[in-house]
Amino acid sequence: MTKEEVRGVMEEEEQQAQSKKALKKQQKEAEKAAKKAEKQAKLASEQQSTEEDDFAKDRYGVAAMVQSQKKLDRELVQVQDLTPERADQLIWLRARIHTSRAKGKQCFLVLRQQQFNVQALVAVGDRASKQMVKFAANITKESIVDVEAMVRNVEQKIESCSQQDVELHVEKIFVISQAEPRLPLQLEDAIRPDGEGEEEGRPTVNQDTRLDNRVIDLRTTTSQAIFRLQSGVCQLFRDTLTKKGFVEIQTPKIISAASEGGANVFTVSYFKTSAYLAQSPQLYKQMCICADFNKVFCVGPVFRAEDSNTHRHLTEFVGLDIEMAFNYHYHEVIDSITDTMVQIFKGLRDNFQTEIQMVNKQFPSEPFKFLEPTLRLEYAEAVAMLREAGVEMGDEDDLSTPSEKLLGRLVKEKYDTDFYVLDKYPLAVRPFYTMPDPQNPKYSNSYDMFMRGEEILSGAQRIHDAQLLTDRATHHQIDLEKIKAYIDSFRYGAPPHGGGGIGLERVCMLYLGLHNVRQTSMFPRDPKRLTP
Repeated sequence: MTKEEVRGVMEEEEQQAQSKKALKKQQKEAEKAAKKAEKQAKLASEQQSTEEDDFAKDRYGVAAMVQSQKKLDRELVQVQDLTPERADQLIWLRARIHTSRAKGKQCFLVLRQQQFNVQALVAVGDRASKQMVKFAANITKESIVDVEAMVRNVEQKIESCSQQDVELHVEKIFVISQAEPRLPLQLEDAIRPDGEGEEEGRPTVNQDTRLDNRVIDLRTTTSQAIFRLQSGVCQLFRDTLTKKGFVEIQTPKIISAASEGGANVFTVSYFKTSAYLAQSPQLYKQMCICADFNKVFCVGPVFRAEDSNTHRHLTEFVGLDIEMAFNYHYHEVIDSITDTMVQIFKGLRDNFQTEIQMVNKQFPSEPFKFLEPTLRLEYAEAVAMLREAGVEMGDEDDLSTPSEKLLGRLVKEKYDTDFYVLDKYPLAVRPFYTMPDPQNPKYSNSYDMFMRGEEILSGAQRIHDAQLLTDRATHHQIDLEKIKAYIDSFRYGAPPHGGGGIGLERVCMLYLGLHNVRQTSMFPRDPKRLTP
């Protein structure tokens, strides 16, 4: 055979071999496709059979998005109202899936509504199929569900739930809003006391993670309790002062000159000039006194451009501010403010025990103590107490944070109170509008109030004489042109008056014995945090 003939034979054999391979491949693919089709047909058949078998298919599922399509005549019961008195009642409620645990033919759910929760049971029976149990077990945590259930008494208390005497036997369950499967933090980790987590090797959640995911963190029982108590502080503040004849006012937060005359102020662009965010409603409260409102208060944001990354400083906080005219002595103002604070403490003690206990579970602290009437010490007495305890300081030195805390401990030991007033501060450490002490010009008619050794209020008798105010502003090197409207307020007759500003977040932090003001600020602002 010639070379060409040999090559031809080889090519032909190769082609035949390839054809056999292709044929085998085709056969395999055909077999594969047939198996797949058979499997799909079987699955479809099983699914159809399952759907036919699932007698409860209309009793569970993902509900259509609520777009206000229709009004349902359906009362939704609150979890906190689920008591033994409701036993054997069929009710509807809307709640979050806090936890779920499938066990054989049943699934245990804990349904949470704010700081209250209740155990629910989905079990195979007349009202629930195994498919319904499986569906309930697979609903992601934090999803919102509507549930129809029978309320049943339990023989043994359910210690892990707020509603310990009843459980729900679920007959219908529909998902209203589904949460993503992966949560940025677990709520059970977020409410675990720090020490407990470390000892048992279980995770706790750090502060930045909490604040970065504040919407989830605010759902915890601790956060719910903190901010409901904070709402109570505002309500008690308003109610107490309204009963005392005070008028609530609203003051501007964009102003032309720094309120306190200092440098810790935020500058904002204001058309073709600059303006500032108010460090205090101080000047406007005083203007209202000059306008014969006599007693005023306001609740609103206060801005401080202090680069302080401490446990108690924020760049924006809620100020509870008071200002009032008095007759003869600024101690009338102190008495009015301290009584207001005492009424707040009593109101919290008497009406918010549930919230206080809830916070104490995660952050244990001693109950807050106060006296009636409130203890008042003069600055010189405080200096003497600190010197006796080994602190070196001059008569006119301002109190450092460690000195304030030490003084708080000394006062607690001696007088058994967490709340007291420090009166007669050195004039040099107070703002320009503070009235000097007529007996000793080195001191002033000013005061601070303290809770657990930390300042929560700064106040004073204000200067109500235009000339003296001008002199003091000049002494503090303040541009008189920028505060002209303020000084002019006192040229047409101004009553003697005084007041103070309270930090809401600090009051809540210290009353509850917490260790960081960010825990009591819903969406805190500090030098490093501007979101969320």
